Amino acid sequence: MWVSVGQAAASLLLLYLGGEWLVRGASALAARLGISSLAIGLTVVAFGTSAPELVVSLQAALGGANDISVANVVGSNIANIALILGLSALLSPAKVHAKILRVDAPLMIFISLALVGILANGTASRIEGSLLLVGLLVYVGLTFRQAGRESQETKEQFSSAAPGSTVGAGKASSLVLVGLAVLLAGGYLLVDSAVTLATALGLSQAVIGLTVVAVGTSLPELATSVTASLRGQGDIAIGNVVGSNIFNILGIIGGTALVQPLAMGAITWLDLTVMVALACLLTVFLFTGMRLGRVEGAVLLAIYVLYVSWQLA
Repeated sequence: MWVSVGQAAASLLLLYLGGEWLVRGASALAARLGISSLAIGLTVVAFGTSAPELVVSLQAALGGANDISVANVVGSNIANIALILGLSALLSPAKVHAKILRVDAPLMIFISLALVGILANGTASRIEGSLLLVGLLVYVGLTFRQAGRESQETKEQFSSAAPGSTVGAGKASSLVLVGLAVLLAGGYLLVDSAVTLATALGLSQAVIGLTVVAVGTSLPELATSVTASLRGQGDIAIGNVVGSNIFNILGIIGGTALVQPLAMGAITWLDLTVMVALACLLTVFLFTGMRLGRVEGAVLLAIYVLYVSWQLA
């Protein structure tokens, strides 16, 4: 068992490093291609920090650990809002960008409800996965289109938050390739150790996926959001989490279901309800005063502690 604990710890480190290198390299390449810094912040950075979830979910599905595959996405979306934004808001209250209120937050709620509808029959088919991926392409296209209309001040703010802008093209390409390789290695080790630990502790794969695996694969979002909050760029932290949650469902569930149809497994309707409820609660918090304050952050963290305690109990 202790070998599996050590393996899990090593895999989390690999996922963090791989995600960091991938985001830095991809951001630098996007900037050199002339892509708007706002679009980089809301797509490349947000989606890049979700790369660990994608790798882990794909490997879990292909390895027959379906519960981990679905639980990883649901648990990550819960952790992104309740744990990561809760902690970020406690560190530094954040104002919210108008686009997130107009488009992204309501879209996050709609997509979360769509996932509940897809899993109503207990499975996510290849057709449903294809539709989710089409939705992702539409979302990215609209985000890039909107980014071109933003003010120069907004673009400069996102530019300063996007990592790797001074990295050369050669180094950026190397970071992307190495980051992907490290992510694959970390994802394989994490899935293997998670299955072993679940068996040893008498817990279901779903519980391990909703807690340990979900938090582990959310480490890049945690690092990005906390760093942005400490810089006083709270709207970047919120945008990163909202964009990641959208990508987790459209890209990860969609891409994984396209490769290997997914079963809901041991994921309960309570887990899905918590995911949707947190998306709605975050949107209400953001509309109240156009900010996410320390009180709201404390509430989100308390909800996460209660949820994890219930899972482990």
